[in-house]
Amino acid sequence: MNGCFALVMSYSGLVGAAASRQLLDADHGSSVPLPPEYAINQNGSVTLRICFNWSCARRQTMTFTRNDLALLKSQMRLCPGKRIEERLQRVRIGVWQMELLAQKYLPSLANDLAINDFEVGVDGRTDCVDNASNTTTYLHILQDIQELAGWQVSSPKVRNLFDVASVHWTAVIIDTESKTPWSVDSWYRPNGHLPIVMPLASWIDEKKGWEPPFNRMNSTPHSISKLCRRKSPAYRR
Repeated sequence: MNGCFALVMSYSGLVGAAASRQLLDADHGSSVPLPPEYAINQNGSVTLRICFNWSCARRQTMTFTRNDLALLKSQMRLCPGKRIEERLQRVRIGVWQMELLAQKYLPSLANDLAINDFEVGVDGRTDCVDNASNTTTYLHILQDIQELAGWQVSSPKVRNLFDVASVHWTAVIIDTESKTPWSVDSWYRPNGHLPIVMPLASWIDEKKGWEPPFNRMNSTPHSISKLCRRKSPAYRR
């Protein structure tokens, strides 16, 4: 499996608290995911920083309006079940909708492709460092606006850290009931698409989310209603 082109450095972990300061555009990269930078505003909007152009070489702040977040919540609530299968789909929907909102305010993100193929020089491209940074930020926001019931956001995790050809980062959530960590990996699909989820242990073992037994939980139907009404067996590692 190809690496995500991130450079290798040590990683000291993320700070989980929301930050009120806003970052200006930047032209310097990072070899590890950045700590979340966002603020929940008094008017119900959210201001956040996102990364793009590989390894956070570019960073931009944007604001999701109160109406944006109301629409996001309505989409997530189309999948109201409490089983792990349904809660996973709700997480996928939330990240997907956040990516679409980011693309609304930064249209070049629509240029992003799955993985890193054919993206050299394309404005708006994202590698696994960008995706782990942005997805972790999205998850923290969802948690803070009370849309991540049953989950705790963890810091991004890495596999193959010392192999530049296959090093890879992912965002991580932890099931508060079972304490099982799950990978939420947006890198394998273009911006504005449903991420791939699987138990973190399986992700570390380089299992593929589009193959059994994980393909059913990572389906991409044309409607949210079909996504949340799928009859799936219990998920196993």
